Amino acid sequence: MTAALPPEAAGKPVEIWFTDEARVGQQGTLTRVWAQRGSRPRAPRDRRYEWAYLFGAICPERCTGAAIIMPEVNIEAMNEHLAEISRRVSVGAIALLVLDGAGWHSSPRLEVPQNIVLLPLPPYSPELNPMKMSGSSCAAIGSVIAYGTPTKRSSMPANTLGTSS
Repeated sequence: MTAALPPEAAGKPVEIWFTDEARVGQQGTLTRVWAQRGSRPRAPRDRRYEWAYLFGAICPERCTGAAIIMPEVNIEAMNEHLAEISRRVSVGAIALLVLDGAGWHSSPRLEVPQNIVLLPLPPYSPELNPMKMSGSSCAAIGSVIAYGTPTKRSSMPANTLGTSS
């Protein structure tokens, strides 16, 4: 872990964060209607679809997190996500952000804040990222929709997700 940190991080507290993205939405399914055998009734089908992408990150040690909802996944969305994580990191600390090998995680156009260091996981190792386990990414981040406004961006501390207070 210390090998991933830059020299200017020496002496600063390190927070380990985990991040992942998930696509949620709705797409029409097959249309079925009751009809006499041999007939071919018309059955209109809704072919529209709508997706949203949930970006989430957690720091288990501090019981906090950051989440945003974006209309698409790209480098600009990842930059927005990194900025949100940066705002949640403790003052004076460095966040070691564990993430998978998605293309937008390693782009040269990525704007990584000064208080975040990216630590990519080895290929084909989702079990090393707790955000991938048991759909927790959708469960934790999706709760933002229930408690926040699912506009362009929504975020709240992870320790308030799923509570009804």
